[in-house]
Amino acid sequence: LSLRFPEKLWKMLESSKFQSIWWTEGGKCVAINKDLFEVEVLGREGQQVFHTQKIKSFMRQLNAYGFTKMQRNFQRSASLPEFLAEEAAASAHSQILYYYNPSFNRAHPWLSETCKRR
Repeated sequence: LSLRFPEKLWKMLESSKFQSIWWTEGGKCVAINKDLFEVEVLGREGQQVFHTQKIKSFMRQLNAYGFTKMQRNFQRSASLPEFLAEEAAASAHSQILYYYNPSFNRAHPWLSETCKRR
C-alpha cells in the first residue's frame, strides 16, 4: 500500500529512525537538516522513502502540498531535545530548512488528511 506524501512525511517525523527531520515550534513547523536529509533519506539505496533522490524535487513536493518555507526568525523550540538538535545542526554549519503548513500540525494529526496536492 502506497502512502501519500503527507502521510510519509508524518511517519518520518514521528519515527526515531531519522535525525535529519523533526518537528519544531511545538509541532507547527517541520525542520530539515538539508545536508543530512540528502544522505539519510534521499540517498538510501533500495529502500527509498520518496520517489526522488534530489532535494529540489522533495521541496517541490512540499510546495505542491501547501507547505511554505519559513525564515529562521521565530522562537527556538521549547523542548530541550529539539533545541539541542537545532543547536547541533547549526554548529555543524548545516543548512536548516523550515516548512509550515496550517493543516500539518503535530497536535492535530487529523488535519493532515486535508493536505491535498495543488
